Formats: sequence, C-alpha cells, structure tokens
Amino acid sequence: MPGTRSGSDGERELQERFGTEGRAERFYSDQVLDRLNQPMIDFVRRMDMAFIATSDRYGECDTSFRAGKPGFLHIVDNRTLTYPEYRGNGVMASLGNILENPHIGILLIDFVRDLIGLHINGTARIVEDAALRGSVSDLPPPERGRAADRWVVVDVEEAYIHCRKHIPHLVPAAREARQWGTDNVRAKGGDYFAAKGAALASGS
Repeated sequence: MPGTRSGSDGERELQERFGTEGRAERFYSDQVLDRLNQPMIDFVRRMDMAFIATSDRYGECDTSFRAGKPGFLHIVDNRTLTYPEYRGNGVMASLGNILENPHIGILLIDFVRDLIGLHINGTARIVEDAALRGSVSDLPPPERGRAADRWVVVDVEEAYIHCRKHIPHLVPAAREARQWGTDNVRAKGGDYFAAKGAALASGS
C-alpha cells in the first residue's frame, strides 16, 4: 500500500525464506493501491458476481458468493463501495463475521471478456437500507421488486490485480426462470449434497 508497508508479517517471512522479496516488492510498488482507480471502478461496475471472504473474531473463515445485475456492487467513491444483502437462509454467516471482525476480502473475476480479476480488501460495516439511502442518493433501486434488507459498506484499504494466467474462459448460457425470495426446497437446490441427517449422525 503506498505510504505504508505492504504485506503481512507472514508474507514477508516467506518471501525472505524463499527468496522472492524482489518480485514481491515490484508487485507491491506497481500494483497495490489504497483506493480504486478509474479502471478498477469501471471494472467493478460491470461485474455481476463477487466472492466474499470474512472471518469471525477467532479467525474461523467463511467464503460466500454474491451476484446481481452489473452495478449491484455500488461505488460510493474511490475508497468506498457497498453491496446489498437480501433475505436468505437466515444464517447470516458473512454478516455475523463482519459484526465480530470487520476485515473483508472481495474477489471479482471477469470470466467472459477480459479474463482478469480484482482483489479488494478493507473493513466492512452493516447499514440498514433506509439509513444508507438517506446518505447515498444514487443507490440502485430494488431488484426484481425486492428491496435489500441491509447493505455491507466497505472502506477500501487495498486493491490489486489477480492475473489472468489460470482464469478459465466461460461463455454465458441462458438459464430457466429462477424463483427469487423463495423457501421452496426444490427451487433452492434441495438437499443436493445429501447433508440432511448426515450432520446429525456425525455429531452423535
């Protein structure tokens, strides 16, 4: 990060151990920003999916998937972005982690056009929909008639490229109509991984 020492203590230790300090310093210097520049902002605005990493106060991790129309990741300014949280399974794993530990990592990957990725790391907070709309006038309207329950607001601390070397090229295909905001087991995927009952059995 410009003006500060980039990389964790663990990164630095392994760079020294394996002799990669020079390469790492070039990456930190050339690619790691403490804000979103205009090409990054343009990239975020056209993304329709994101992978969200959080952990609780003990470091127990969770990775979740979020998706929506391009622009669902809303740029507030070059140091702030936000995304909506809708009614889900009620577990609230990501939000629960954020409540305990605000650190968040977002990975955006363009699998279709440019085959490139963007990492965004920062700190997050939970804001109710009405409160955020009172301060951010250009938030996107409710999608498919569903209003967000709340938003995750992210203060950007690091932003950097994910190289295209191993990103597969995917071609979007038409999907059958989806049921949004439903508790229908079949529509949500049911017990696809045959976990029902197995979890109880393993805990006995």
